[in-house]
Amino acid sequence: MTYKLTLFDLDYTLLPLDSDHAWGEFTTALGWTDAQQFRQRNDAFYAAYQAGTLDIHDYVRFATAAVRAHGPQAAQQAQARFLREVIEPAITPQALALVQAHQRADDAVVVVTATNAFVTRPIAQRLGVDELIAVELEQGADGWITGEIRGTPSFREGKVTRVHDWLRARGLDWGDAEISFYSDSMNDLPLLERAAHPVATNPDARLRALAAARGWRVLDLFTPEHKEETA
Repeated sequence: MTYKLTLFDLDYTLLPLDSDHAWGEFTTALGWTDAQQFRQRNDAFYAAYQAGTLDIHDYVRFATAAVRAHGPQAAQQAQARFLREVIEPAITPQALALVQAHQRADDAVVVVTATNAFVTRPIAQRLGVDELIAVELEQGADGWITGEIRGTPSFREGKVTRVHDWLRARGLDWGDAEISFYSDSMNDLPLLERAAHPVATNPDARLRALAAARGWRVLDLFTPEHKEETA
């Protein structure tokens, strides 16, 4: 039997916001960073991500700086507040229903995101997904994160590599799996092109045009009003 695997990008795919950017805004509101300087750099990194020019290593060093400085206990407390105050209100019934429909069909369901695992693991679990492929953070001798990335970052072509590694760890290869992949972004084109069933989900303008040209399914999971309110 063919192994059915459904992959979901997270930000602007299952969530109507960017969790990494929102985490930065949240920790700034806690007073962990200089608001003006942080927001200028955070917005610049986000613009680079949208343009497909992001240096993921530089971004992760920047994005984890405040967490590293405040230590694991404060970071975990902030993480719980972030999930409760920012993520919970953004989770929609239609996103949960989509995930659950694939689970009921006995698909293996995995969230594949370029956001780091510290931010996204609780979000994936809240969405009912135990399997997460995310940017893994290196830990130092003290057991706390260093700001460096461990292994291949799950970003652009790196998502293909990480999914391949996930399959191989289960004794599978691409030909053994019927893969569906939901994503909003042109950054995910390498993995969309490897999927048997690519789904442009809440797509940006470039991906929407490409999906139309290639005959890919387009899914608008959120209304424009909901995106604007929660982003």
